[in-house]
Amino acid sequence: MAKGEKTSKRVATTASGILRSPTASKAAKTVAASALAQAGTAKTTSKRVATVAAKALNDGRTKAATRKVAASTLTQKTRPKP
Repeated sequence: MAKGEKTSKRVATTASGILRSPTASKAAKTVAASALAQAGTAKTTSKRVATVAAKALNDGRTKAATRKVAASTLTQKTRPKP
């Protein structure tokens, strides 16, 4: 994770909309909840949520809003030291 990385206001707003949507998938809501939890904090993405976010990005059916939030969540993933 880059130093000082956190969820932007724009992504947090998008994540909030996903969580409020009755039609959003479970994966979308998982990623959105993680992004909101990281907004304004130094928390990092768990391995489980990172996997869900990566699958969402690789799936061609994923909506643009979910892709935006998933990408933000993945940038906050702690990378293992080489």
